[in-house]
Amino acid sequence: MRDWKFNHIDFSTYPSSDEKDLGVFWAPEKTSVKIWAPTAKTVEFRLYKDGKTGEAFHKTQLQSGNDGTWSTILTGDYEGKFYTFRVNDGEWLEETPDIYTRCVGVNGLRGIIFNPAKTNPKGWEADKKPELSHFTDAVIYETHVRDFTIAESSGIQHKGRYLGFTEEGTKSPEGLATGLAHLKELGVTHVHLLPVNDFFTVDEEKPKEKYNWGYDPLHYNALEGSYSSDPYDGTVRIKEFKTLVQSLHSAGIGVILDVVYNHTYFTKESVFNQTVPGYFYRQKSDGTFANASGCGNEMATERTMVRKYIIDSLKYWAEEFHIDGFRFDLMGVYDLETMKSIRAELPGLLLYGEGWAADQSPMPEEHRALKQNTSRMPGIAAFNDDFRDALKGNHGLKKSKGFVSGLDLREEAVKFGIVAAVQHPQIVYDYVETSKKPWAALPGQCINYVSCHDNYTLWDKLKLSIPKASDEKMRKMVKLAGALVLTSQGIPFLHAGMEFCRTKGGNGNSYKSPDPVNQIDWSRKKEYSDVFEYYQKLIQLRKNHPAFRMKETSRIQNYIHFCTDYKTGVVSYCIDGDPSGDPWKNIVLIFNGNREPVSIPLPEGNFRIMVQNDHFSEEGIDEMITAEVKVEAISMTILVKAEN
Repeated sequence: MRDWKFNHIDFSTYPSSDEKDLGVFWAPEKTSVKIWAPTAKTVEFRLYKDGKTGEAFHKTQLQSGNDGTWSTILTGDYEGKFYTFRVNDGEWLEETPDIYTRCVGVNGLRGIIFNPAKTNPKGWEADKKPELSHFTDAVIYETHVRDFTIAESSGIQHKGRYLGFTEEGTKSPEGLATGLAHLKELGVTHVHLLPVNDFFTVDEEKPKEKYNWGYDPLHYNALEGSYSSDPYDGTVRIKEFKTLVQSLHSAGIGVILDVVYNHTYFTKESVFNQTVPGYFYRQKSDGTFANASGCGNEMATERTMVRKYIIDSLKYWAEEFHIDGFRFDLMGVYDLETMKSIRAELPGLLLYGEGWAADQSPMPEEHRALKQNTSRMPGIAAFNDDFRDALKGNHGLKKSKGFVSGLDLREEAVKFGIVAAVQHPQIVYDYVETSKKPWAALPGQCINYVSCHDNYTLWDKLKLSIPKASDEKMRKMVKLAGALVLTSQGIPFLHAGMEFCRTKGGNGNSYKSPDPVNQIDWSRKKEYSDVFEYYQKLIQLRKNHPAFRMKETSRIQNYIHFCTDYKTGVVSYCIDGDPSGDPWKNIVLIFNGNREPVSIPLPEGNFRIMVQNDHFSEEGIDEMITAEVKVEAISMTILVKAEN
């Protein structure tokens, strides 16, 4: 019986390969086959006519190379045929597709030999990525392919599928825009999709029987088939996903993929361990698999061929599918050098991730891509969970409160988020409970958010912490949280549906809960139309004013001043907008988290109110004011100093 302990092996002695053609590649006259399997004694390649059943109609032995690779050339046209590999390293391992497989049949059981050109939708060559002059210009909207379209209220025909994102002019029963039309109406710049690579726990033959977010990877370079109109033909899912990207790009919206290279769903049975046992995973000192992901294993990103695999995979998605950015699940599992290499290999793309792990890792913290090491990863951002918890309370505790839910003494942590976690001379870091020092070197390294797919939705968290809050107060709190996220420096990130008070019925971990829990209920857009319109105006405000999206830390330090006297439950500050080229030269923002109105003294001069409650105006609301301003409970007010 195989021993799955590896403390007797020095993996650094394994030969590495810099080959660019690892995998299975079709051409009309031949198919090229090459895998990296340095411990193999024999590698067998098998061909099938079906993706699930039947016996192999052809078997061939691969030839070994000097760099741990095994390869062969099949003469003839094998387009549409299915394949697997079987490795013998002294005993036979399980039959699987290769780790680079880009196209699979139903449930990822077998790979498919395919012609990539046939997967391009009409006009694909002309597809253009939206321009992004700087990362802080992005407004990211996180959603799940199935959640976004599956509800009856979506008015979308291709429910739960890639093609649901391509339908134009869809409406809810109340006649309001849904789907793609909603995204355009809201004004976001990028859609962040939860994993779309092939994952295990949803049966592609019966996709509606189970639900999953998709953080259970099976094949990293192949698409998930449960979102396809035909899960048996892997080329269909490729073409349909490209059509999704094309549709969003045509609307001026970029596409960011959530990637999960930190762990695999299977450990011993994974395609990696069935090819090169042990190599792709970190081990503890006793040789057993380490588990910083909390899912049973963690990828050894620091090893040469693991790093190469991740970079090859990311470049494939970026080049073949025109992807605009990547979000790294549990980025704190990755080593710093791998993340820096990814940044170097993918210029211009948005890269960000969770700056933490789920459990202990044998790799020391100083070598991993943790939040506190963000400044050592230029061009890569981390989620600002400090800001998240300051706004709504601890993410995991039902009853905990934050600034928008009326908890006092969270002002310094809110200021920490406003300046995008960079060094600012007016922040007293000892009062920031969760981070005692800044961790971002530049504002583009900070993702500011208040909710995401994990944990409770913003609405549910607020409702759980203040169960007796009226509907009016709930709306105000959701608006105030959005106002802080969308006017702060850094990169704002929105959880789909928060703009109309999305609820999951209080479910704090819905990763495998059914559609009625996870689906976006588009009817709430009508019910909470004032909240949607508020978010819509906030996004446009951010786009109109470069003072809210500064690119350099020095500008934040020099041109943002916390300029009014401290008042409990209030955060206020001034921005000198002129150096950023903002039409508003001197801006005052006031956020009142208190349950009653407050009067705030103003700096010297005459001011116009530009935002007050639900009213937004680029020219000003009502007449000029001086000396002080009254700010309503649970609200934001923005004023601009009148020019002489």
